[in-house]
Parts: sequence; structure tokens; C-alpha cells
Amino acid sequence: MHRILAEHADRRPSQPAVVDEDGTPLSYQQLWERSGWLAAALAARGVGPGDRVAVALRRSARLVVALLGVARLGAAYVPLDSQAPATRLALITDEALPTAVVTDEEWVTLPSGLPRVTVPTQAPGGAVPDVAAIKGATEADTPLYVAYTSGSTGRPKGVVITHGAVRSFTDSPRYCEVRPGDRVAALANPAFDATTFEVWNTLVAGATVVVLPDVVDLSVTQWVDLLRDRSVGTVFLTTALFDGIAREAPGAFQTLDNLLVGGEALDIERVRSVLASPPRRLVHVYGPTETTTFATAFTCTPDNLAGRTRVPLGPPVQQTRVHVLDDQRREVAPGATGELYISGPQLATGYLGAPGLTDERFVQLPGGQRAYRSGDLVRTLTTGDLEFVGRADRQVKLRGFRVELEEVELALTATGLVSAAAVEKLGEAAGGTLVAFVRPAAPEDADDLTPRLAKLLAEHLPGYMVPHRFLVVPEMPLTTNGKTDRARLLAMVDGQLPPEAAPDNAPEGAEAPHGAPDGVLGELLTVLAELLEVDRVSPHDNFLELGGNSILALQATSRLRSRCDADVNPADLIFAETLAELGDPVADATGGGR
Repeated sequence: MHRILAEHADRRPSQPAVVDEDGTPLSYQQLWERSGWLAAALAARGVGPGDRVAVALRRSARLVVALLGVARLGAAYVPLDSQAPATRLALITDEALPTAVVTDEEWVTLPSGLPRVTVPTQAPGGAVPDVAAIKGATEADTPLYVAYTSGSTGRPKGVVITHGAVRSFTDSPRYCEVRPGDRVAALANPAFDATTFEVWNTLVAGATVVVLPDVVDLSVTQWVDLLRDRSVGTVFLTTALFDGIAREAPGAFQTLDNLLVGGEALDIERVRSVLASPPRRLVHVYGPTETTTFATAFTCTPDNLAGRTRVPLGPPVQQTRVHVLDDQRREVAPGATGELYISGPQLATGYLGAPGLTDERFVQLPGGQRAYRSGDLVRTLTTGDLEFVGRADRQVKLRGFRVELEEVELALTATGLVSAAAVEKLGEAAGGTLVAFVRPAAPEDADDLTPRLAKLLAEHLPGYMVPHRFLVVPEMPLTTNGKTDRARLLAMVDGQLPPEAAPDNAPEGAEAPHGAPDGVLGELLTVLAELLEVDRVSPHDNFLELGGNSILALQATSRLRSRCDADVNPADLIFAETLAELGDPVADATGGGR
């Protein structure tokens, strides 16, 4: 991959390769120079071809330099999630065994003996090793990165992606035209495989990566203005982010050339609302990490969505091939439901250090092709497009992240506070959330069980994998086959005391409320009740405990702004202990004071 970047550094040295979040540009020549300095620094620490290097950087120009620098050595980078708990980072590094870590962040908790290298901003002193002279030049089958995803065994699993797979993925994609000089937004968590599209697809095309702040750090209006100010033409959004923005401002994307959306099933009516003031191209993309980011793509237009009730997954991209098979791995008839198998040059080599799991998921088809067994149930439409039907296992997508529900269940029982646990997903897109059904290990464990479980899980799992709701059950209901009856568990959700009917959560000693608050705080409570689909929200409620998330925070603050011109930051809503704490900031934001 880096050889293509060397050509760009020669042909367009002064063109911006990356524009950092603060607007500072980094040219292709500067990117090439700094990545070479980093590669030399890593080589001096003993990193060479075939090694793995952890990259613990937030989304930034430094991150792009780090990915390229590692690639130039013939090593594979292992991107780490800055929001992941230290115990999860330890699981990843214990398995990946990186030779070094590239970081400049104090938050990173990694083995103390691991050499740390920072991204240089100027030429190092002394003799600089010649990176090009390092033996073991990269080939198509050389690993480029290892991406960790949720695993059903209770441990994250590392997906090994090669240079050849990424080269195939980025080779003049027809579903998304990016030309030299175009600008592509970088919005993804570096540990999320959408970074492959945002960084490598952009740089291979000779375009510019534009690093943007998290969508939830701005209002919808501010975010749209930023896209225009930075002349961004291409954006990838998770389904939940797309849904959150489109719900509040369906015309927000009309200045874009390419809007790609994926991660969960798309709401077709939400897509139709955006198509009333559309970007030049709106594409629904689908693909497991094991198939290098995107495996299929469907271009949405009013005409090709006419008469449909679902947005199709589309046909395969690039040289990818798709196979819809039955339990005997035979092709099913068009229109019949089968499991999706994916083959082609974008396939991962397998899972790092897990040959058994690799053999289970990467199989040989009767025709001799090596294919990835996705676990997704699909059918082929008369148009030739694939349509998603459901899952053959218990893997779900939540705000773009893949979650193995078994991993959350194992983490719950590992706390010692529960003797049995079952976890299910409720809702879709921005409203998607996890609910945990738990049987206490002992009667006394039932006291304050929810906050204790949430605290312990947060020490081991990423935030998106921690259930927002815990329901205590005396026994797990069973089917006639002796398995957990998940249908009965889900039926219990409607029978539980909903938040709107629960006693007011006012702390002991606080005055009971005399009617709903007025002013902007009262309007905020009304907006939250609408979005969370409950009858009442109390000032003493906690937004996250109600089932809120970053996408709903974005929607709530945007809706509040349109109704009463209150400029509330979504982050304030997320981090407030109670909604009542927002009384002062809300008043200040509207100029009211107290």
C-alpha cells in the first residue's frame, strides 16, 4: 500500500494528504517524510517485517502518519480504542504481542516493558536508517493490520487483513468515486474498520483525509457548517449517526458527493426523507470486518427504492463474490433465504492465534473457493441485489459496532454477582440498546445490583457493550428443549415497571417536584420523553440510565435548539449525573442566567 503513497509524494508533493481537526494541513511530501522518520524510529527499537505494532492514537493526522509508518516496515498495526477499559486493552496486547506501541496519549495502559514511540514532527538527529533498505519487502499476503472485534468466547478476536485485501478494496471503487484533490471525512473510531475506507481509500485516490470532531461534540447545524467550511465531499456514517442527523435535518447532506451509510439495517423512510434533498450519491454499504470493510453496496435513489419496504444490501463490490447457501452449503433458489458466504481477494487470512475459529468461519465451498461464513441470513431479489433477513447466531450490531451477546453474558457471570445471565438487543439504529436479564447469585446480591453490575462491566467492556437496562429474574425461563426461552424474557420487558411509572428518582431529602419544570429544562424533559418513548422524564433522572446514548443526545439537543434556541452541548447531556444539573448550563446557553 505504501508504494502507492510514494508515487503521490513524487507527483503531488504539496497537495494536502491530511487536514487535522484544527485545520492544519499535512502535504503528501510531509506525510511521506514523517512516516519514514517514524518507521526509522520503530526499526531502531527492533521492529521489522512481520512484527505487530500497537497504535494508541486518537483520530488525527498523527494517526495517519503512524499507520503509514508501520506499513512501510512491513509490520502490521493493531489499532486500539481509546475508550476501551484497560483490562480489554490488556487482553488485546497479550494476544497480539506487539513489538512496540506508537502513542503520545497518557491514557494508554499497556505493558510497562513495551517500547513507546511518538510520531515525530521533525527529522531525528543522527544517522537515519534507510527504510527502503530494510529486508522483507511487503507482498500482497503481508498483514497490514489486525482489527479486534467482539468474540463469543468472552475474548475479543483479532482479524488479520493483508495489503492485498486493502489494495483490492481501494482499487477504483465504482460504488464511490473519489478523485485526486477530493476531501473525505475521517469520523470513525481508529479501532473501527471504517478507518480503512476513510484513510486508505482516500490516500490511494490521491485525495485528502479531513479529520473532524465527533458528531456528538457539535450541534447538527454546526456539524453541517463544518462539512461545508472544510469542503468535505465524501462521508461515511454508521446507521445510528445517519438516523440521528436525518431525523433532525434530512437536508443536511445535500452538499456531499458521496454519503455512505452502514452498520445496521437502514430505515427506508428515513432514506426517502434524505432523498428529497439528496447528496449526489447515497450508498448503503455492508460488510463484516473479515471482508475488509465493505462487501456489498446499494446506491439509493427514489426510483430504485420505489415499491420496496427494505433497503437492499446491494450487489458485491470490487472483486468480491457472494454466495447464498443452505445448511449443506448448496446454492438456494432466488428469493429463498440462506446464509451469506463471501469470497474474493478482500478476505482476511483469519483470526490471530485462533486456528480453530479460523477453520470454523473461513471454509472451502464445493466449488473450491475460500469463503467467509458471515452468519447473516439473506435472500437474492429479482434485481440480483441481496436483502438482509436476520442472523443465524446471536451477533448484533449496535451503533455500528459488532457485539457478540455471549461475550456480554460471560462478562456478567464473571462478576460473581449473578448465577445466570441473558442479554438481548432492543430497538434499532439510534434507539438500539442492550437489556440484561440476570439471576442474582445470592438473595443479598439483589440489592443495588444494577449499579454494581454496570460499574464492573465498564471495567472490562467498551461502553457500547454495557447494557443500559438490567432486569432481575428469580429464574431463567426455559424452552421444552431446556434452553433459555429468550422470547419469554423479551415479553417480560413490557411487563416491567417502565421508567415513566417508576417512583421519582429524587435523592433522599430533596423536595418533591410540584409539577413539571418550566422553561428550557422543562422543554428538555419533554424532548427526552418523546425520543425515549416514555410518558415522563424526571429532572432527577440520569440520561444514560434512561437508555440514552450519544446519538439520542445529538437528536435531543438539536430538537431543543430548534424549539427554544437553547445551545446545549450533547456531551453535557451525556455526562450529567442528573438532568437537573443542566438547569444552569441551559439557562446560561439561552442568556437567561438565574
